[in-house]
Amino acid sequence: MKRIFIALLLFAGVASLSFGRVIAKGESNTSFGKYTIEVCDQPQSLNGEEMKCYLITYENSPVTMKVFVDKEKKCKNYVVVTDGLSVTYTCNGQFFGVNKVDPKFKEAGIITADELLDRGAYFHQKVIAQGVTEDFDATRLIASYYPALIK
Repeated sequence: MKRIFIALLLFAGVASLSFGRVIAKGESNTSFGKYTIEVCDQPQSLNGEEMKCYLITYENSPVTMKVFVDKEKKCKNYVVVTDGLSVTYTCNGQFFGVNKVDPKFKEAGIITADELLDRGAYFHQKVIAQGVTEDFDATRLIASYYPALIK
C-alpha cells in the first residue's frame, strides 16, 4: 500500500511540474515546420495592461512569437508580437481572422509593417473560422496560419 501511495505521489509531482508549460504542438504546414505553444511563465503587460500571454516557437525558424489576449466587450484580440511582423487576429463571435495591429498599441511600438506583410495571404486570412473561437483553438490557428503572412 505504501508503494502505491508513494508511486501516486511521485506521479502527481511530475505531472504538476509539467502542467501549464507546453499546451499544444502541431505542424504549421510551412517551411517553419512544427510549432510548440506554451503559456508564458510570468504575467505579461502590453501597453500598460496585464494580459494573458502565449509563446509560440517553430522547429525550423528563429521566429518566436508572443500572443497577447486583449479582451474587449464583444471580442477578443490576439496581438501577435515578433521582432519582424506584428498583426492582430480578432474573434468577434461571428468570425476569426487577421487584421493590422490596433493603433492603441502604437505607443508600445507595435505596428504592422506593410513591407514585411504578404498581402495575398493577409486577405486570404481575413476570415479563418466562423463562430466563437476559444483561446486554445485560436492560438493553434495562429501558429498554423501566421508563417504564411511573412514575405
